[in-house]
Amino acid sequence: MRAYELRDKTGLDALTLAEREDPVPGREEVLIQMRAAALNYRDKLVLNGLYPIMPLPLIPLSDGVGTVVAVGEHVTRVKPGDRVAAIFDQNWLSGELPEKSLSLGGQTDGVLAQQVVLPQDGVVRVPEHLTDEEAAALPCAAVTAWSALMVRGTLKPGETVLVQGTGGVSLFALQFAHVAGARVIVTSSSDEKLEQARRLGADETVNYQRTPDWDQEALRLTGGKGVDHVVEVGGPATLPRSLNAVRINGHISLIGVLSGSSAEISMHPMLFKQIRLQGIYVGSRSMFEQMNDAIALHKLKPVIDRVFPFEHAPEAFRYLEKGGHVGKVCIRF
Repeated sequence: MRAYELRDKTGLDALTLAEREDPVPGREEVLIQMRAAALNYRDKLVLNGLYPIMPLPLIPLSDGVGTVVAVGEHVTRVKPGDRVAAIFDQNWLSGELPEKSLSLGGQTDGVLAQQVVLPQDGVVRVPEHLTDEEAAALPCAAVTAWSALMVRGTLKPGETVLVQGTGGVSLFALQFAHVAGARVIVTSSSDEKLEQARRLGADETVNYQRTPDWDQEALRLTGGKGVDHVVEVGGPATLPRSLNAVRINGHISLIGVLSGSSAEISMHPMLFKQIRLQGIYVGSRSMFEQMNDAIALHKLKPVIDRVFPFEHAPEAFRYLEKGGHVGKVCIRF
């Protein structure tokens, strides 16, 4: 069995193809032949040694789908032949986030390997209408967007959602909000990306290069009221504008840190507008399964930008780092 391993904290130079013993499932574990994996911004942090509690050597990537080829004697949730995806946090099955997190590709070995062994509780079946690459895109970005809007945000039809950019989480948020009957505003610096967002269901688009005061534009588009929800992926550079763009009693899902991890912001908007600002850390297995039901019902298709073969995984990381993609960058086994 071959796997890519991160052996030190020097980025892509540390990502090497290593030979490992063939894995064998335990009594409550399943052996999965991987078919596809998907990359997230978080995986860049892992490669650059910026992810907390990261043991080395480490097999990276949290998002992947494969076929169950063998099961332990006490496995009842899946059977050989099932197509499954791993859940991001192997300890979070339902309810609130557990005290001890165990994220794949960060705190324990991930899925960038030809075969992986996981606990039966740590996998879910994926919608049949999706390709392997599309199904591989679900565990982190899709569940994060679902948690932000549908679970924590309790999104309702007719509400307005402001989505920042066209990355993985943002596009899933756009798609979920659209099928939920919400009005969606998308921001980007690229007219081409904004046009693709419109094809996915965006009602309004704002090019923040031409309109740097995009928060004022969001207020204008909502008649001065403000949006009901903001999917905040920018971090410190965009949060002050998100606070301005959201309505009284509105909800901001704090997901990304693209512009850094710390900032000085005014407390006045949160206090006077009673804004709910909530950090979103992916979601539980039960959220994943509920989301899959909705994806299957509406026949939603994740946006895949480009697919690389397993042998060229480092090239996939380099492509992700350039930042020109729309949707998910995937690896096919």
